[in-house]
Amino acid sequence: MPLYRYVKSARGGEPKPKRRVSRTVSYTLLSFGAAILVWVLWPILSFSVVNADLFTSTVTPVSDAYAVDYTNANAWFPTSPQKKVVTPVNTYALSIPKLKIVSAEVNIGGDDLSKGLIHYGGTAVPGQYGNTVIFGHSALPQFFSPKDYKTIFSLLPTMKEGDEITITYDGISYTYHVTDLTVSAPSDLSALEQKFDDSYLTLITCVPPGTYWQRLHVKARLVRSI
Repeated sequence: MPLYRYVKSARGGEPKPKRRVSRTVSYTLLSFGAAILVWVLWPILSFSVVNADLFTSTVTPVSDAYAVDYTNANAWFPTSPQKKVVTPVNTYALSIPKLKIVSAEVNIGGDDLSKGLIHYGGTAVPGQYGNTVIFGHSALPQFFSPKDYKTIFSLLPTMKEGDEITITYDGISYTYHVTDLTVSAPSDLSALEQKFDDSYLTLITCVPPGTYWQRLHVKARLVRSI
């Protein structure tokens, strides 16, 4: 086709085909960018709306939260550091059927959340009277993998009362049922409290998904051991 057909005449006429292509590309890129923005923000916004009843207080996001290395379990509660304890075993397994988490490794008094779940040193070991506290990393739910410790607790907010959590510790299997979920400020130490009338379990991760602004506490109670 002759080149002059692609150039708009001085007297007017049809717009340049090149301009049409340029506009189409621009609109496509803008739409793609908007879709990515919604894809990232929707889990954060929907969590805050759907789970509003879980919040124990109004939490203001911390501006320097991302400056803290939250793959280090010791950074989560700096005012209440882990205790170094001696136990019969150093690791055990946790499974959550609803989330397809099978035999995830839990390290007692460990540091690196990118390599496993962390049992906060000084809290009760499974089967004992008291509260077993376990930390896990989370990310946007789109990246969830039950085998990736950097995303393993991303779907923890979907847990409901009565859901099952199983721990295998020192050859004994302990089954817990979820009792309630709460969201609190990062400085809230209530999740570490020990009650000695029964055996409890608390799973902790960051929320809303993909942020470090608040803490989700999934609380459960021992129902049987084998």
